[in-house]
Amino acid sequence: MLLAGCGGGSAVPRERQVTAKNTGFPAADRPVATIVSARWSTEEARDRLNEAGKVMSLAGIEKDMTVADIGAGEGYYTIRLAQRVGEDGRVVAEDIVPETIEALGKRVLQERLDNVSVRLGLPADPRLPEASFHRVLMVHMYHEIESPYEFLWRLRPSLTPDGQVIVVDADRPTEHHGTPPDLLKCEFAAVGYAPVSMRPMPSAGGYIAIFKASGARPEPGTIKACKSGARATPAAMRTGQGSE
Repeated sequence: MLLAGCGGGSAVPRERQVTAKNTGFPAADRPVATIVSARWSTEEARDRLNEAGKVMSLAGIEKDMTVADIGAGEGYYTIRLAQRVGEDGRVVAEDIVPETIEALGKRVLQERLDNVSVRLGLPADPRLPEASFHRVLMVHMYHEIESPYEFLWRLRPSLTPDGQVIVVDADRPTEHHGTPPDLLKCEFAAVGYAPVSMRPMPSAGGYIAIFKASGARPEPGTIKACKSGARATPAAMRTGQGSE
């Protein structure tokens, strides 16, 4: 689960079809993309498009907030989030690859980012402290989550009452390293999240979707898997207003 984990590498991505495990949660009824790279594009190229700045502004990230960067990879967003929230804010960078977390930890130390900590997560559990995060970012990695219902279920308690989850992904099938917007909204709704906004965002490689927890967290056994045939339509991209 790497930030921008389906970058421009030469390897041909192979999909994973995950079978149900005895966890009480349904398996995803869709292929799961294989991690091929920790990089979506160079940081310089992304900054020329002001990618992080636009995402953070649309997500309403401000000084003094506590933010989680899930699938932090090389730390493109981690570094910029640290600058945005300031010295009294907090950024937790999470990834499931030990070598990635180790390398990111070294970068954090080298750049003297005292408001950043790194954390090794699990494929189905980001292992975040409860009631802590105003915003949780998942950029170009949602389609790589093997157990999305369990992952989102375990993520919910980490949000503050006004917390939001921000997903940036491409509008294409999961096996091609994206998530159709209708499928994304269905999977979030199955675990008790409501959409706040969804809009196209070409500079970040697709679209940005924002969700909040809504109602009681469902019991795992009551969660129903969404059908993988859900596809995006123009209407699905108009939950929010305007464009980038």
